[in-house]
Amino acid sequence: MADTLISPSRRLRTTPYSNRVAENGATGYTVYNHMWLPTVFGGLRQDYSHLKEYVQIWDVSVERQVEIKGPDAHKLACLISARDLSKAQVGRCYYAPICDQHGKMINDPVALRIADDQYWFSIADSDMLLWVQGLAYGMGIDVEVSEPDVSPLAIQGPMAEDLMVDVFGEAIRDIKFFRFAAFPFKGRMLNIARSGWSKQGGFEIYLDDSSLGEDLWDAIWDKGEKYYLRPGCPNLIERIEGGLLSYGNDMTREDTPLEAGLEKFINLDGDADFIGKAALIAQRDAGVTKRLMGIEMDGMEMTSVSVPEPLTVDGKKVGILTSAVFSPDYEGNIGFAMVSVEHAYDGAKVTVESLQGSREGTICEVGTMGKRVQEMIAFRKLPPE
Repeated sequence: MADTLISPSRRLRTTPYSNRVAENGATGYTVYNHMWLPTVFGGLRQDYSHLKEYVQIWDVSVERQVEIKGPDAHKLACLISARDLSKAQVGRCYYAPICDQHGKMINDPVALRIADDQYWFSIADSDMLLWVQGLAYGMGIDVEVSEPDVSPLAIQGPMAEDLMVDVFGEAIRDIKFFRFAAFPFKGRMLNIARSGWSKQGGFEIYLDDSSLGEDLWDAIWDKGEKYYLRPGCPNLIERIEGGLLSYGNDMTREDTPLEAGLEKFINLDGDADFIGKAALIAQRDAGVTKRLMGIEMDGMEMTSVSVPEPLTVDGKKVGILTSAVFSPDYEGNIGFAMVSVEHAYDGAKVTVESLQGSREGTICEVGTMGKRVQEMIAFRKLPPE
């Protein structure tokens, strides 16, 4: 696999920032929503260390927007979202799992209410556009559903806010988490949200004119030297430490929000109806049979796990490892696992039948992963007794 190449074609789209990404040394890519997504620059661990201390610029154009616009936009948004959007406000972002009629997850986008009659669903890697277009047409809902020319650029890291202020002005500091506001750039008003796929803080700029892609990149790059700005991309180590789930890896079309531990983002008891609600209520009442959990593993340092690997107890398969990697700050191997409910509790012991060697694993709650990493860092900083 060392010399494997991705062959370009019309089915695989570049982005408004692809030239800058290549010029700045991307060494790995994956395919996400039929587009190029850079995955490595200096190296997984080097990129991770830099992200946690300084600031990076990420081409995340692959976060395509499914736009719903028209008189019934709010109606359709509420119908497709397991998150209750009935009181969604303009200028707010909402993590909104999307399910089919069986309660299985189709996507887990961030919904932005752009206007009273307009939503953007910033999607993970699946063809949600076709699902929403089909619903709108088949149900006769008065909306237009499209993929607009919107290509997000993320600025992530502890120094992100100061850099963004240098580019867009002090008003950037007024944007609260998961909210967005419009800022001028070369004659256009760009929506900028305090959000992003890392726990280090930052912003996502929703560029709605591809012709300005390199201009936007350069305007930020030119201000970045004093903040040690580097190109970057979503980082596997940092996201697992932070408990950030990846649709298509940690949960798929085979899983429901209840199995993925996303109960707080869905509304089963309210009056609002949505596609998949009846199936999810039935599953809740019957009880789930599997659950997404965190996992800590012994043995040699793991490189990134890119395929599901079985978990066993006494030789019997009890789940799969969905993502895993060695965390330098935790000083151990950590990951996520979809585990049968009998073993989905803090402290449960399993065996990971990894391609990198069999090793013992301890199950933990997803939400405790980041806390344990921070406790480890704090412990190392304690003065000697």
